[in-house]
Amino acid sequence: MGLFFLLAFAAFDTNWAVNGGPDNIRYTTLSQISPANVGKLRLAWTYDAHDAFKDSEMQSNPIVVDGMLYATTPKLRVIALDAATGREIWSFDPNQGSQPGRRYRHRGVTVYKDRVFFTHRNFLWALDRKTGKPIQGFGDNGRVDLRNGMDRPAESITISASSPGVIFEDLYIMGSTVPETLPGSPGHIRAFDVNTGKQRWIFHTIPHPGEFGYETWPPEAYKISGGANAWAGLTIDTKNAMVFAATGSASFDFYGSNRVGNNLFADCVLALDARTGKRVWHFQAIKHDVWDLDFPAAPSLVTVTRDGKKVEAVAQITKTGYVYVFNRRTGEPLFPIAYRKAPPSPLDGEKLAATQPYPVKPPPFTRQAFTEDMITTRTPEAHKAVLDMFRKLDSNGMFTPPSLRGTILMPGTDGGGEWGGAAFDPETALLYVNSNEQPWVIRMVTHDTSSLYNNNCASCHRADRKGTPPEFPSLVDIGKRRSREDIAAIIREGTGRMPGFDHLGRGINEIVDFLLTGKDNGSAVPKDVNWQKYRNEGYILMRDPEGYPPLTPPWGTLNAIDLNKGEIRWRIPFGEYPELVAKGIRNTGSDNYGGPVVTSNGLLFIGATNFDKKFRAYDKLTGKLLWETVLPAAGNATPSVYEIGGREYVVIVCGGGKNGAPSGSSIVAFALPR
Repeated sequence: MGLFFLLAFAAFDTNWAVNGGPDNIRYTTLSQISPANVGKLRLAWTYDAHDAFKDSEMQSNPIVVDGMLYATTPKLRVIALDAATGREIWSFDPNQGSQPGRRYRHRGVTVYKDRVFFTHRNFLWALDRKTGKPIQGFGDNGRVDLRNGMDRPAESITISASSPGVIFEDLYIMGSTVPETLPGSPGHIRAFDVNTGKQRWIFHTIPHPGEFGYETWPPEAYKISGGANAWAGLTIDTKNAMVFAATGSASFDFYGSNRVGNNLFADCVLALDARTGKRVWHFQAIKHDVWDLDFPAAPSLVTVTRDGKKVEAVAQITKTGYVYVFNRRTGEPLFPIAYRKAPPSPLDGEKLAATQPYPVKPPPFTRQAFTEDMITTRTPEAHKAVLDMFRKLDSNGMFTPPSLRGTILMPGTDGGGEWGGAAFDPETALLYVNSNEQPWVIRMVTHDTSSLYNNNCASCHRADRKGTPPEFPSLVDIGKRRSREDIAAIIREGTGRMPGFDHLGRGINEIVDFLLTGKDNGSAVPKDVNWQKYRNEGYILMRDPEGYPPLTPPWGTLNAIDLNKGEIRWRIPFGEYPELVAKGIRNTGSDNYGGPVVTSNGLLFIGATNFDKKFRAYDKLTGKLLWETVLPAAGNATPSVYEIGGREYVVIVCGGGKNGAPSGSSIVAFALPR
């Protein structure tokens, strides 16, 4: 009787086995938690990794398989928890106890049969799912060096991966994170044998001679150019044996005189044969990108209705606020796409595309230009300060070219759509997207040929070394935090999106001297293949004097888009600033990072909001708020929904750390009272 009882409850277990859920649509049919009882949700368990540090983040979409929950911590430990209690079962530390060199963004793991795959710096690891020990038969003692097999010398490659890969048959298929400055590493998409770690195929996102798209770059660009990487992850279509990717911009992000042409396969939705890596179709949304408008999330596999018939499709959200919808097998757009003239660049040597695509439907889910009538009215002082700033910059909507005067990007490099991606409801064909509405400033400056630091580092860390924390950390007083040897090693080897500068040789010591003393010896900068006339002044998030967005609300929104009709069903402000709420200023919207999950029985769960740290449940048909709670730190991640022993859980990681928000390292799960 007891065994029958246990087996009966085991039958109710439902996993969350894939990052983003099957088809990457963040959808579940679990229905124990409903609109009628969601208000009774309570904290079921909490786990703290005690791994948070200044500006750290934690963005895993937890994977739940056979009662075990797998995620990564801010210090990139892999953890396995009892998914019913939050008790730690094992943890694996790829740093072997040493402190990580800097903050990493990491969105979790891939679980397949007996193993857990994850990336750390330039390595792909395979761990035993039950013990957390490296699988010795995989690669070299459990890991594969991702710098190998890229058709360039391994020592010239800087590569990692923030998003987990996908499984098809016996292949682990993955994109990568590579530098967005020069020298660059290519963002090729690759498949590895799940058992041995051997590379099985590679798709060149920067084409080689004889390959489709080679002529969209200068000759032999594949030897030196970088980027065009699927950093946001991939989506697998098992039924059609296809893998879908959405790629980033080419390096360098804001000036492309060394990459004249449209630059396939940067800024593309790509459909590949999952068994061979061969191109099936592609669509390029930004030609010769100099705005860092790369696709922010992996594609979603959806089914929509056209002329009374069901059509398998792929939906792709964008930073510009558009949603593209294509026939999944052919790439044919399901809504019209217009091509309109785009302005030329004022910078020497830059040759921008004459036209750019604009989807006719659905309408954009974010504002796409910052105009004078949008300037904040929060206070008269804020309005005047922003107006003065605005009138000194170019702001003519999307595709306004970067300039020496300075250009307002709206939406900016961090919005509208985000890496959290979209949720899709098969019952209603509604696509749910959270969006940021915050302009950024891109100002170009002439490269300083007398300063190795300014030439190689200032694009991210600024000439004054203050950076744009936490995205690009300050280097002021770095000697108080790191040794000379540590600084030199980071410059030489690179990390994450930062390239390695081993080619500078003794110049590395000169940069270290400058960082430690503030004195630049003025060594001439060698004009190698990576040298260009212009760089950006830094990544500048446009704010008013008190640190709030410079435009009228909403500053963040949550949107429901009907993919059958190409219409926005509803839109609401998303997120608040607690200190403004205390002054009676509500429903402003705020920065938000992380995605939603939709349920078949009427709910939409989402964390994401950066400053109020809330986790919310909405009515999926109307956008009405049904439940909310405050998290230990912002839930800048996508929730997971699973069931164990007949009890349904909703779980989210709470890492914070974005745009100055406090960092955390906890995971919290909610359920109905027993």
